[in-house]
Amino acid sequence: MESMRKVALAAAVIMFLGIGTGGAWAQDEDDYEGPMSNMHFIVLRDANGKPIKNAAVVIHPVQKGKQAMGGMELKTDDDGKTGIEGIPYGVLRVQVLAPGYQTFGEDYQIKQPETEITVRLKRPRGQFSSYGVQEKDKKPDDSKPPDKAPAEQKPQ
Repeated sequence: MESMRKVALAAAVIMFLGIGTGGAWAQDEDDYEGPMSNMHFIVLRDANGKPIKNAAVVIHPVQKGKQAMGGMELKTDDDGKTGIEGIPYGVLRVQVLAPGYQTFGEDYQIKQPETEITVRLKRPRGQFSSYGVQEKDKKPDDSKPPDKAPAEQKPQ
């Protein structure tokens, strides 16, 4: 049942990617006879190697160094895994996004019948400036009393 679902999904993807892509992945699914790869992705936390579930794995064909039209998004399961069958050989741009992690992106040359890509996502780092905080940019700290207390008024 699972393999039938994957085959149906792969056929739908090939049809979808062949429409309006100018042949980015496939001109027409019946005409394409070239080699294809079964893609497997594993998304892990860089710090401890634990899987990241529900990460978005976005794949796009690349032609002449530029991202071609078409593409698709896969979601990882509880084990940080996802995959798709029937991706034509060539350059594939892989982007991985997950809340609380830096976005990953890299191009891969797909040329094997089975391709496994493991991505280790890192937590975002703080941003720093080499300029520091300028005196004019400092905001007043409302938790501190003013430097000078207002003069006490006497009743007249």
